[in-house]
Amino acid sequence: MSAPLRAQDDIVVTGRGLADPAGDAAYSVITVERARLTGTASGRLEDALKDVAGLQQFRRSDARSANPTSQGATLRGLGGNAASRALVLLDGVPQGDPFAGYLNWPLYSPERLGRVRVTRGGGSGAGGSGALAGTIELESVATGDAPGLAGSVAGGSFGAVESRVLASGRLGSGFALVSGGYARGDGFVPVVTPGTADRGGRYEQYNFAARAVIPVGASELQANVDAFDDARTRGSDFSANRTTGADASLRLVGRQFVALGYLQLRRFTSQFASVDAGRTTATQTLDQYNTPATGVGLKVEARPQIGSTELRLGGEWRRTSGETNEAFSYVSGSPTRLRVAGGASDIVGGFAEATRVAGPLTLTGGGRVDYWSLTGGFLTERRLDGTVVTDNHFADRTGWAATGRAGAAYAISPTLTVSVAGYVGWRLPTLNELYRPFRVGAEVTNANAALRPERSRGIELAARWRPGGGAAITVTAFDVMLDDAIANVTLSGTTRQRQNLDALQSRGIEVDATFARGDWRLALSAAYADVVLQGAGASASLTGLRPASVAPFQSSATFGWRGLSATARYVSAQFDDDLNTRRLAPALTVDAVADLPLGRGAIVQLRGENLFDTRVEAAVSASGVVERASPRTIWLGIRFER
Repeated sequence: MSAPLRAQDDIVVTGRGLADPAGDAAYSVITVERARLTGTASGRLEDALKDVAGLQQFRRSDARSANPTSQGATLRGLGGNAASRALVLLDGVPQGDPFAGYLNWPLYSPERLGRVRVTRGGGSGAGGSGALAGTIELESVATGDAPGLAGSVAGGSFGAVESRVLASGRLGSGFALVSGGYARGDGFVPVVTPGTADRGGRYEQYNFAARAVIPVGASELQANVDAFDDARTRGSDFSANRTTGADASLRLVGRQFVALGYLQLRRFTSQFASVDAGRTTATQTLDQYNTPATGVGLKVEARPQIGSTELRLGGEWRRTSGETNEAFSYVSGSPTRLRVAGGASDIVGGFAEATRVAGPLTLTGGGRVDYWSLTGGFLTERRLDGTVVTDNHFADRTGWAATGRAGAAYAISPTLTVSVAGYVGWRLPTLNELYRPFRVGAEVTNANAALRPERSRGIELAARWRPGGGAAITVTAFDVMLDDAIANVTLSGTTRQRQNLDALQSRGIEVDATFARGDWRLALSAAYADVVLQGAGASASLTGLRPASVAPFQSSATFGWRGLSATARYVSAQFDDDLNTRRLAPALTVDAVADLPLGRGAIVQLRGENLFDTRVEAAVSASGVVERASPRTIWLGIRFER
């Protein structure tokens, strides 16, 4: 590992943001370190994050086989929607797709990250709006932790190959890093009982990142550029999708302040098909041939220290815009109508937070006020001859959202700390939820331009015990209410609409533990969430049911010894629909990694995903067709790091 680079006697270029805030002592914060991010059997970031029980995506599939739009992240059972209910940041930049709120996982090569911090619970304050269920902070590898040169190449089941490379070094008196990754595979057949229309879901993915850190006076300027291309198919004709994107950001980090500006560009295309009952023929039903989206924003934070009190003061602005362009209503293999829908959203907010540490007691609290606006919303549908069928231009809307969080932590002894925290969070509906209807198979889901923002309010109690000897155990109990939860509500038969439910309540417990002794290590995480819906009007029948795609129980256990590790994960049964009629079976999977050092930083690596080939059900259609995720996959490769 290279040492931090000194630009002047009193300046150390680190590549990091501000130090972890003192108020974190009162909240449920889990850190996934770099060694784990780069050491999973799949080699993918979304897999490493499964170590944090209770963190889940809308689908059980990963970014090799899922439709990208289903990959929103959430925590504590606050699911039931493909948009992320957790706020995800990379070096402070919001990562949700500007149009639809899902996450583009192929953008992130684990090698370029230093760590991930997961805060369970909403109301992020300085992080930004959107933290209903929690905050996931991805951080680029710092100058002192980045290898000079690292890379890997591997081949696996289903015709898969992958390679990654990272290089870093001095840039004058600063630091520079470039990384890139490539992955492709023929894919597995996602349908459990396939027909002649079914085939492997192929994928091909690239990512690139460049980062420069230079001293500017007593501060450092961090410049980031990221780009990716992600092409997947869903296992039949007319099921291809592709996402391309590029991000750029500038962040100025001082001793007690940070200023950030960023730009995000996305383009998404996707085809959809209907497969006949005998699964012999796939017929195109939709061509979402262009969905451009843009995100742009500014954020500033000052963190002055007044005696034993740390302040966090600042504000931000974020704008998202985009539209979907689609050909639909196919007859005899050809579209008969075109659809264009989209709009823009703006959020301007300010926050203030204070933390005081007095001996064994830490007190923290703060608030945030946001002004939001939805403008230019429209939905236009026309026949191919130009005849307008639908021409909706929705009224602009504005509003205010006040949120906050507060907590206290008390160290009863050097090994035992107890804490209590409460929070209020909010999320503005995405442009996709507001304006774009969609169809999956025979099921049609209509948009709803009148959707209200979601709001969460919760409380948690925790005890953290660190008896020494490499052991640490944390137990957290929580109670969260999500008001105006957005869900796809069944109106009749195969017709749904996005609607605000009265509420979704989640109560549960989380247990996290680590043990280490010599070359042995063990990490455990388990989460139980009892989640029920409260509906009214058209959604009244949902009262007392569970939200779709939410598993009550999740657990993960990783056992390691030297270069060997094994990870067992369990996810309980869950439902794939709002009426709780389509059940996805529970699944227990086992992954393993074996490293054989060759010397001079080189390692031969054997990796196995889902070694016992457990059937992991990812979806079940109204006609009973079951899709699976993550079959057994074996990898052999070589890694090096110097």
